[in-house]
Amino acid sequence: MKLRFLGTGTSFGVPVIGCDCDVCASDDPRDRRTRHAAVVEHEGGRLLVDAPPELRLQLIDAGIARLDAVWFTHCHADHIHGIDDLRAVSVRRTDPLRVLAGPGCAEILRQRFEYIFDDGYWPPPGTSKPRLRLEVMDGTRDIDAAGLTLRPVAAQHGPITVFGFRVGGLGYVTDAKTFLPGALDALRGCRVLVLNALWFGNPHPTHLNVEEAVELAAELGAERTFITHLTHRVSHAELEARLPPGVEPAYDGLVVDV
Repeated sequence: MKLRFLGTGTSFGVPVIGCDCDVCASDDPRDRRTRHAAVVEHEGGRLLVDAPPELRLQLIDAGIARLDAVWFTHCHADHIHGIDDLRAVSVRRTDPLRVLAGPGCAEILRQRFEYIFDDGYWPPPGTSKPRLRLEVMDGTRDIDAAGLTLRPVAAQHGPITVFGFRVGGLGYVTDAKTFLPGALDALRGCRVLVLNALWFGNPHPTHLNVEEAVELAAELGAERTFITHLTHRVSHAELEARLPPGVEPAYDGLVVDV
């Protein structure tokens, strides 16, 4: 099983519009961070995690034309507003592409993208819409998708519940600040753990900072931890220099064997 990071930035992305800080002006390609997305790949299929505004470009850069399911962690704009790019994926399929989301996120998807999820709407002849089958996950049971068995991992992102997952030796959670009961147990002993982290210091009300992510990784006993959802306040080189052994910064295009 492989984990491919498509996008490792926050909702602003890096570089940030109008910013001339050292990270935004960096010539290190690892400092260019599109909005959050990842793909879990194995012989049986591909699972896309989130659909940010840059999804089309991310999939092209990764050489990915086929997906078997989509897992939405939550419904903030930087995680869902590339959903129409799934048209190009779904037209190659004989059946609709499965989309998995928590109850609150599923309702937002139905409202915000009514043209996709209204089964009574058909686009005019010669046009198309994404062919998606929305399934609501309640977080209480394992889910089989894309040839994988995934255990939902619930966390709090301010007032919003986000759903990460555990699949085999991989634990994946983004946009988290606190974890609901049982979630940490599901992540213990991961070979590869992914956590969000914005920056060093200055605790954020709805995201982990780097210190909190490092402490959590140590508590969970992960062999390797990658931090994602990074801002322009910290460069890849600084992260590499300051992170402890076993914790690494992710970057767009990074592929990890799990």
